[in-house]
Amino acid sequence: MDWIRSFQRSIDFIEENITEPLDIGDIARTANISPFYYQKIFAMICGFTVGEYIRNRRLTLAASELARSDVKVIDAALKYGYDTPEGFARAFAKFHGVSPSEAKKGAPVKSYARLSVTISMKGGSIMDYKVVQKQAFKVIEKRSVQSISENANLQTIPKFWENVNSDGTVEKLISLSSDKEKIFGICYSNPHKEEATFDYSIAAEVSDNTEIPEGFTSNIIPARTWIVFECKGAMPDAIQQLWHRICTEFFPSSPYEPTYEMDIEGYTDGDMTSPDYRSEIWVPVKERK
Repeated sequence: MDWIRSFQRSIDFIEENITEPLDIGDIARTANISPFYYQKIFAMICGFTVGEYIRNRRLTLAASELARSDVKVIDAALKYGYDTPEGFARAFAKFHGVSPSEAKKGAPVKSYARLSVTISMKGGSIMDYKVVQKQAFKVIEKRSVQSISENANLQTIPKFWENVNSDGTVEKLISLSSDKEKIFGICYSNPHKEEATFDYSIAAEVSDNTEIPEGFTSNIIPARTWIVFECKGAMPDAIQQLWHRICTEFFPSSPYEPTYEMDIEGYTDGDMTSPDYRSEIWVPVKERK
């Protein structure tokens, strides 16, 4: 239930401050996790971003206020976070299909309901996972700094993979790896909650005495308890669907909770477009108190 309560607190915070400037760091802090993991989990649970939710809720409330009061369009624009009436009118028309002035005259508008985080009882389903106690291990990696702004990394991370596949990085990592059939994508949570970035690396597990090639860095992944989820299916849909199930089915009812330090996706050699392609998600956890 802590999972549910923490996210409900964050939704309540958004709603209570909907007409104020909202910073993702402040929102995430109410759920006691980093901005990166807050946005990631929010999108996995809801199917849309935090920014989309805030915009749609503001446009819903603005339409209601325009329809039932004598508020001026320019005042509504400023109240709900728009610098100019023109910007407000464009966003309003895109969302509602009518202009703010038409809404004032009684034209039909859309409503975007406030979120309420609950446990939904559904038919039983099976998730393949195992609990792994793993000692600290060394990885050699190629890192990049990613933005959490509006899930910009949904475009930049695939581009990063494209680059390292074409420049020989992946082949080099595989040649150094202690597991020649697996390569990692690692998301590192930024410990500085006010910063809207996180580090993402493409990495391989190596032995302790492996030398670091030029252009690469090394890191020690600390000893942790990991929940390892098995994934079968074509990329990227299969792993995105598994993340959704992890966030909505596994952790809300699990005796474990994530540590929010990092997560690792393990990719095996093979055809990623095949329905039989195998991958993994590794999440460091601790027992729920």
